[in-house]
Amino acid sequence: MIVEICANSFESARNAQEAGADRIELCAELGVGGTTPTYGLLKKIKEELTIEVSVLLRPRSGNFTYSSAEFDILKKDIELCKELGCEGIVAGVLNADNTLDVERTKELIELSKPLHFTFHRALDWVPDVHETMQQLITLGCDRVLTSGQQPKAILGIDLLTSLHQQYGEKITIMPGSGINEENILKFKERGFKEIHFSASKPVHVLDAEPRISFSGGQQDEKTVSVSNLEIIKRMIKSVK
Repeated sequence: MIVEICANSFESARNAQEAGADRIELCAELGVGGTTPTYGLLKKIKEELTIEVSVLLRPRSGNFTYSSAEFDILKKDIELCKELGCEGIVAGVLNADNTLDVERTKELIELSKPLHFTFHRALDWVPDVHETMQQLITLGCDRVLTSGQQPKAILGIDLLTSLHQQYGEKITIMPGSGINEENILKFKERGFKEIHFSASKPVHVLDAEPRISFSGGQQDEKTVSVSNLEIIKRMIKSVK
């Protein structure tokens, strides 16, 4: 299997490379589903690491229905990723009813060339996943990252398997969300060719108690989440 690590920092990206992963999806703010990483992070990774980099482009958290200004930002970020030598783009746009915004997604796919294009987990919101898959294939999308329209991929494994069997010759179905050491082999057994996970663990970085919380108490602000080298190694070993 091709192993893609969802990396939220330089350290996570470096650990993915050292563990032998094939590719990273670089993003920021995993706690809200991921947002576009910074220019500085992208540049440092492309200058100092050799691992293949796909970049999540999502100008904000929340939904996937973007204003004209936000869509323009997406296009500018694609151009930047191409200039920096990244290998792939991960993006997608939905209409207000959560159907695929065909024209805007087509524009992103065309602009991304020759980089490969992954349609992200916005697929898990669409009302008709089969219609959307057919649309993405027609648009020339290379792969979809999906949890099978469930919070975790293991819960959506039956739909994922169906999508892989029905469309896998035309587009790569890459399961992601909640994939860990306990369940990764289930996806290999179902015949998936690519897999996506973060293998992250909290790393303690702060001794003093923060004066106030900037997350409303939703996060432990004494720690940062980092993709763990040893966990990645074990997971890769189990599927290679």
